[in-house]
Amino acid sequence: MRVFITGGTGLIGSAVVAELLSAQHTVTALARSDASAEKARAAGADVVRGGLTDLDVLRGEAEKADGVVHLAFSNDFSSPEALAQAVSEEGAALRALGDALVGTDKPLVTVSGTPLAQGRPAVEEDPLPTDGPVGGRSVSVERALGLASRGVRSTAIRLPRTVHNEGDGGFAGLLTQIARTTGVAGYPGDGTQRWPAVHALDAAVLFRLALEKAPAGTAWHAVADEGDAVRDITAVIGRRLGVPSESVPQESFGALGPIFAADQPASSAHTRTALGWQPTRPSLLEDLEKIQP
Repeated sequence: MRVFITGGTGLIGSAVVAELLSAQHTVTALARSDASAEKARAAGADVVRGGLTDLDVLRGEAEKADGVVHLAFSNDFSSPEALAQAVSEEGAALRALGDALVGTDKPLVTVSGTPLAQGRPAVEEDPLPTDGPVGGRSVSVERALGLASRGVRSTAIRLPRTVHNEGDGGFAGLLTQIARTTGVAGYPGDGTQRWPAVHALDAAVLFRLALEKAPAGTAWHAVADEGDAVRDITAVIGRRLGVPSESVPQESFGALGPIFAADQPASSAHTRTALGWQPTRPSLLEDLEKIQP
């Protein structure tokens, strides 16, 4: 299969590209910069230059491909306005990719977060939230899944709060960055809120399985660890960095404060049974032990 991928040089995307190539697929990666292009080529992918705002490039590559994996997102959490702009740009890009595949029965694999389910771990059937700082991403994903009725084998991989590799990545990685800057491994509230997690290499296998065989209009949970308490996460971060782990005001996390404070465990039982996905890599708490002081 000839696969076009956006976001193919990030922590998750690099793992997905390697997984696809190991399964004998060919990959064309969107690259916005010279550094990204060089990294993609070094991994064995072909390269097309452009970014998420280059909609004609996205449409053209989607039309030429046998399948599309969309992962790119600017991850600019510096302000509510920057985050809103990132969500808007991604929505337009996903619309362009999806519309280019209408009537082809080709796969389109996109990505979202796992949803919130009050009092229990979220499951694949739970709806995505369309409010909050990143609610617009859910709207775009649901539109993409709706293309199943228009001849697109669209699926969504729901990623947990932290996708990690070698002690870095995801929201746990952001907590590590903040701890390095402030000298405190902080968490909002009492820290009992739970975050699910998955190793990037395990998540990559699920992306491949969805691309190859997932039915149209379906969502899947890339969850290996159902939910670690945030204070347990920051305890490891603090110990590895030699800084205290303690509660800090939610407002200190800016636009991400409400997200960081939410209890949001998630299950992947259906995904494992239906697609035969079995995570085998280190857990988040094990992987955080690789943080360098």
